[in-house]
Amino acid sequence: MSDPALDQTLFGIHGAALELRSQRMGLITSNIANAATPNYKARDLDFASALDARLSGSSTASAIAGATRYRVPVMPSLDGNTVEMGSEQVAFGENAVGYEATLSFLTDRIGIVTRAIKGE
Repeated sequence: MSDPALDQTLFGIHGAALELRSQRMGLITSNIANAATPNYKARDLDFASALDARLSGSSTASAIAGATRYRVPVMPSLDGNTVEMGSEQVAFGENAVGYEATLSFLTDRIGIVTRAIKGE
């Protein structure tokens, strides 16, 4: 297990952000997979709240548990399912862009550290 203090100094907030974006992607894909499941309640991660908790020293699991929210549907379905595919697709796309940006920052940072270690 990595040291959170070292992660924050070496990678800034990006290490925690990548972890949380990955977990959020899992919630969104679970919503999409259960779009036809009666009484399934769509969930999402309040990313800002989870990131604040994670940077305050909470474990990833604790930060996610405290920031997971049920979605309020615009048009509830008759079978009690609250998944709205349009909303899920937008959330998936936004999260994917954020994930890619965070990964790019981390890749650049790792490249800088690697070059520094090699003395380039």
